[in-house]
Amino acid sequence: MLDIKLFRENIDVVKEGLKKRGQDINLDELMSWDADRRNIIKEIEDARLKRNSDSEKIGKLKREGKEPEKELLEELEQLRIRIQEKEKFLLNLETQIEDFLMRIPNIPDETTPVGKDEKDNVVVRVVGEPKKFAFKPKHHWEIGEKLGILDFERASKISGSRFSLLKNEGCALERAIISFFLDTHKKNGYQEIWAPYLVNKASMRGTGQLPKFEEDLFKCQEDQLYLIPTAEVSVTNLHRDEMLDEKQLPIKYASYSACFRREAGSYGKDTKGLIRNHQFNKVELVKFVKPENSAEELEKLTNNAEEVLQLLGLPYRVMALCSGDIGFGSSKTYDLEAWMSADNMYREISSCTNFKDFQARRMNIKYKSSQSKKKDFVHTLNGSGVAVGRTFAAILEYYQQEDGSVVIPEVLRKYTGFDVISVKK
Repeated sequence: MLDIKLFRENIDVVKEGLKKRGQDINLDELMSWDADRRNIIKEIEDARLKRNSDSEKIGKLKREGKEPEKELLEELEQLRIRIQEKEKFLLNLETQIEDFLMRIPNIPDETTPVGKDEKDNVVVRVVGEPKKFAFKPKHHWEIGEKLGILDFERASKISGSRFSLLKNEGCALERAIISFFLDTHKKNGYQEIWAPYLVNKASMRGTGQLPKFEEDLFKCQEDQLYLIPTAEVSVTNLHRDEMLDEKQLPIKYASYSACFRREAGSYGKDTKGLIRNHQFNKVELVKFVKPENSAEELEKLTNNAEEVLQLLGLPYRVMALCSGDIGFGSSKTYDLEAWMSADNMYREISSCTNFKDFQARRMNIKYKSSQSKKKDFVHTLNGSGVAVGRTFAAILEYYQQEDGSVVIPEVLRKYTGFDVISVKK
């Protein structure tokens, strides 16, 4: 959520930021509400002063054994009623303002490339050279089904489309990837967290999924709980309504979770395989940092996510997302795209984002400076470290052999207990 002071003091910055995003939001109503709010607050304060003055007069008269005039008592009662009415109106107005602010996206960082959509994203670096196959590489779903480690037909029978079922060595490979990711990130100073998959509405509001993206969430109607679309939601809300000590920062968490998404806006996209499922596994990295360090911390977080791809030997590239393609709460985002051999193209496998104080304002997460004693909002960052199912798919495609087998990357072998997955005879 953006600071209302930014709208009051420098609305041109907000308008320019929204323009970069391709957003055309009329802010006149918001500014009118804010002006009304400040006027009402003054009226309430003036009425309270008058009420207190009248109360003192009445108290003094009673102490002197005198009966207060009827007009004075009636005036006091009218003040009480007027204050109650204005307080009720103020509460409704503040709710309107907050709801409006909750629906306005973050302002792009000045280093975020300006553009309309994904076509305007910028390649930052390319790491690794995709290998050339002596045969036509197969898609991961073809490989997995032939190896007996993936079963989409039975997953569909159990749950419907866009679900997957792992079997045999596929289960071991999935667990191996998760454990490898977590162990690598813990070596880089991230604390491991295993948080709830079901969260309340306040948690979803805090990270920006609500109110704008409710259609993409799975909700338990009776309990008013939501299945998380990413561990970012649970982990970032760990410190909601907390005052952190400056000495604690940066706080770094790594968390495995299952993730649940309706993919409401992706009809017809990536309907086969593991790329866009309703349920999938992911390891998430979350940081709480001082504002002056957040740009540097985003670079470090991105490098941490890159490291697991480098150790797996998977070619990838880093993309700086343009202003029209960054997420709702993002100020700056890097996407990591792994090479998918069958499609001969890069596909997103991680997004690393600096939210600045956008989420912290929604969740009221502050820190106290040890020197100035000033209280300010932290900056939050998060990134996939990385998506497990997409890594699974990339490994099958990149390490496939002509006989249909798949070689296990060396760093995973201590977790899987085997070096290759072969076709069953």
